[in-house]
Amino acid sequence: MIRTLVLSIALVSAMAGAASAQISKPAPVAKNSAVDQGDAKERAACHPDVVRFCKELIKDGADADVFGILSCLQTNRPKISKDCNEVLASHGQ
Repeated sequence: MIRTLVLSIALVSAMAGAASAQISKPAPVAKNSAVDQGDAKERAACHPDVVRFCKELIKDGADADVFGILSCLQTNRPKISKDCNEVLASHGQ
């Protein structure tokens, strides 16, 4: 489950790298994608927090530091949104 969350966050982060912070939700992931992790609601819940607190870890493509992003979200736990906190908690984080 941790891997699911981490890969979801990384995918959202990678897609957000070129996008403005004003975009409210990430692009959908193809169902047959190698990174078919997490649902759209979970990705959307953490996307703004990843962009806001972990921007330096966002990279273009699939090379995002997924464990770094998870660590960043955990470090910023008191500041992240309630929705993202709930996603982390639902994945045992």
